Amino acid sequence: METKKEAITNNETRKHILNVAKYINIVIYHLLDRAQKHDETKFSEPELPLFVKLTDKLSQSTYGSAEHTAMLKKLKPALDHHYATNRHHPEHYPNGIEDMTLIDLVEMLCDWKASTLRHEDGNILKSIEINTDRFKINPQLAKILQNTVELFDHTDTF
Repeated sequence: METKKEAITNNETRKHILNVAKYINIVIYHLLDRAQKHDETKFSEPELPLFVKLTDKLSQSTYGSAEHTAMLKKLKPALDHHYATNRHHPEHYPNGIEDMTLIDLVEMLCDWKASTLRHEDGNILKSIEINTDRFKINPQLAKILQNTVELFDHTDTF
């Protein structure tokens, strides 16, 4: 039988667990919302025409290569709009990664992973390496991103 002190402690622990669940559910809600609305701006002006014209060529280039960078320059008007209206891109913020939320970072990492699937030689770890330099990501966050990628390799739980 539980003592009075154990009952009080257990009750406080149950409250704590419910509060943790509440905050995890807030994060889940925001991630589900992001999943549904991700990249909607690509379906309309000014993004659609340029993405229609260049997506095939972009997917045939190696991420981070001179050819890929040249393709991004051609996409600049679409990308400027895309970055301005989609907060999962570091370019959306004056201080890049530093201004992002954890929700933004999760969507960004998922976006990077999905983008690697569009390239024959796509590699999420290589993308993280390139983007660590590109966006001045500190080593600790880069390692967290690399660690999180392991989740993508264990999709058999879904």
